[in-house]
Amino acid sequence: MTESNMPLASNDSPLRAPADAGGLAAVLPQPPQPAYTKQDFTSDQIVRWCPGCGDYSILAQMQKIMPSVCAKQNIPRENVVFVSGIGCSSRFPYYMNTYGFHSIHGRAPTFATGLKSTRPELMVWVVTGDGDGLSIGGNHLMHALRRNIDLKILLFNNRIYGLTKGQYSPTSEMGKKTKSSPMGTVEQPINPLLIALAAEATFAARSLDTDTKHLQETLERAAAHRGVAFVEIFQNCNIFNDGAFESFADISVRKDKTLILEHGKPLIFGKDRNKGIRLKGLKPEVVTLGQGITEADLLVHDEKSEDPTLAYLLAHLSEPEFPIPLGVYRNVSRPTYDQLLQSQVETSKSKPNAGNLQALLASGDTWTVE
Repeated sequence: MTESNMPLASNDSPLRAPADAGGLAAVLPQPPQPAYTKQDFTSDQIVRWCPGCGDYSILAQMQKIMPSVCAKQNIPRENVVFVSGIGCSSRFPYYMNTYGFHSIHGRAPTFATGLKSTRPELMVWVVTGDGDGLSIGGNHLMHALRRNIDLKILLFNNRIYGLTKGQYSPTSEMGKKTKSSPMGTVEQPINPLLIALAAEATFAARSLDTDTKHLQETLERAAAHRGVAFVEIFQNCNIFNDGAFESFADISVRKDKTLILEHGKPLIFGKDRNKGIRLKGLKPEVVTLGQGITEADLLVHDEKSEDPTLAYLLAHLSEPEFPIPLGVYRNVSRPTYDQLLQSQVETSKSKPNAGNLQALLASGDTWTVE
């Protein structure tokens, strides 16, 4: 599908396009692009999320960073696409003044895979939720991650099904009482980062909807990564699961309850910067600096390690014993699926009779039916 024949959509169509998009042709390399502003990425659609929803913050940060992202990578706005599935988060493409697909439940990674594979020059973002991406869409998400397709996948995690009015989701904590678990859920919750790391995602990160500066930085780093970039965003649903992350996300306790990951730096946290994480045998433990304990005793973050062991260890840290790590857990470089696929396509085109359907049909084993 080319941009020039991509139909412009009505408000109810699953396909959204830039409000001022004209005849578009994919040309590589691109000429210098105009200097965009946040307004250039803000659509004319009325934002239909509940007042106070964390999705507003995520949308605002995305609209703020996209001008810089496009400038740094010299990408025209018409080459940016947002693909979503079903859920509150999946309304996202309507509110970005770019091309977009509002696809079907759990299948956003599949649509995005097809698009990126056939149009490698596009920057393709996937927006999904903990229900859409980890329940019906879990298998699709896992394979997009393991293939290292050059997609930017944002998973909004509010630990609840918001669009369908408050059922427990794959990330709801054990014992959570909801409309579908009135006595408390008996299911072990999924840790999205562990799924991403197990699938060998080359970029895995986590951020908060309310920490706007950190969220902007995380989104910018995901955009710059060549390969699959997975970002879990803790997002408060103030209607059906209000305060789900308050114990560590509230500004009054955040410095003591979260750990900001910085590549090459020791794992230090706390409002007084006097606490850290060290290994005791194979287990991490929280220690207080001083009285014989120095920064040299602490674990040092290494997001570039090909071995994901440290990232796994950090992804397992949870309350109340440990702070919640925020930032980039893993950032390594590998060939991407779309690169390798395009290489095979070009190799096939170089062979004799390339593009000759009759020659292809008559090649190899043939037989005659009488």
